[in-house]
Amino acid sequence: MTDASTAESLQRYLYAATRENTRQSYRAAIEHFEVTWGGFLPATADQIAHYLVDHAKTHAVSTLRQRLAALARWHQDQGFPDPTKAPLVKKVIKGIAEEHPYKERQAKPLHLEQLQTTVTWLEQQLSQAQQNNQCNQVLQGLRNRAMLLMGFWRGFRSDELCRLRIEHIEAVPGKGMTLFLPRSKSDRQNRGRSYPVPALSQLCPVTAYLDWINAAGLSEGPVFRSISRWGQVSDTPIHPDSVNAILKSLWKDAGLNDADRYSSHSLRRGFANWASAHNWDLKSLMDYVGWQDPKSALRYLDSVFQDTQTRIEQDLVISLPGHSEISSTEIIADFRLEPFHKRVRSLKKIREHLVQHCLKRFGAQAMDGRSDRYQLWVAHKDADHLNEIMDDLLHEMHIMANDRDCFIEVSLKDPQTKLTWD
Repeated sequence: MTDASTAESLQRYLYAATRENTRQSYRAAIEHFEVTWGGFLPATADQIAHYLVDHAKTHAVSTLRQRLAALARWHQDQGFPDPTKAPLVKKVIKGIAEEHPYKERQAKPLHLEQLQTTVTWLEQQLSQAQQNNQCNQVLQGLRNRAMLLMGFWRGFRSDELCRLRIEHIEAVPGKGMTLFLPRSKSDRQNRGRSYPVPALSQLCPVTAYLDWINAAGLSEGPVFRSISRWGQVSDTPIHPDSVNAILKSLWKDAGLNDADRYSSHSLRRGFANWASAHNWDLKSLMDYVGWQDPKSALRYLDSVFQDTQTRIEQDLVISLPGHSEISSTEIIADFRLEPFHKRVRSLKKIREHLVQHCLKRFGAQAMDGRSDRYQLWVAHKDADHLNEIMDDLLHEMHIMANDRDCFIEVSLKDPQTKLTWD
């Protein structure tokens, strides 16, 4: 290989090492510092401290930290000392965080009933477009329905939806499909990961995906693409910002209340809220969605089509309007912790962690001012379903306590029937 080709390859790999959205945000931050504020590069710690102070009241601390990261990267890439690491800058950013606390705005989660409302509206529009032979409207409707259902049931971010490629998807009608993403935000090592998606009897993401690619005549390349007014499907993937705009427009047109409070992230938050409300234990949810928080994760479970399909189908039936066979049972939870050895500290924190991650989803309320007895309310379809939920809860609490070097005694009791699970 020649020196020129080696240098070209080196530059290409260096470029690929940084994500495109990161490059864009860094460019914008540098432009803001130099052009908008009038700073000079390379900068001194004193200049950067004054820059932070001038924007302390108008920018969130998270935004200022992102600007610091961009400035640090510029200095490192150009071979200059990094002024953002100076004690002065660190103290200023810490002081701004103390004086101007900022509560991060989160997208409103999309509930299952709202998902159904949106899909129902979409299908009505599809039917009308088909009757009027409006090719572009039909294709847009099919694409948007697939985007909506795949985004919800897989908890995907907008950029992950845009990176999906047909050649990385294996779909089997009536069973499910496997999606492979070479990289994602949580996959920092770019190892790639496969995501199973079950076929469902209602609001099925697999059927929606197959309907879309078959109608568009797609066999390879990006899954989600722009569509012209003449019904021509682009060869390039749709931009993540466009996903957000399309979904916001859908929710507004479908008549959802507070439609402007939803975003593409509402799909991810919506699925997580739905799964948690229907008693998915923490480790199963983290494994399914792909979160990588080592402080909270107990262990990961291997998800297969049948296990996921059974879990979703059971809870899907009791989630949609028109199903009144749900019962709610009061359960009294008593538990006691003992450390395995003297090195275990703060049983109080471990107890609080158990309550937060195991009992809170059942509306746990402390009884008689005690920290080891709680009143729970458990929604279930029948006695077998209740037994399954209680067994899962016991297993989760034992695993969590054991993971923190503690022995736990747990008793779950129905005060009406006197049934006990322990």
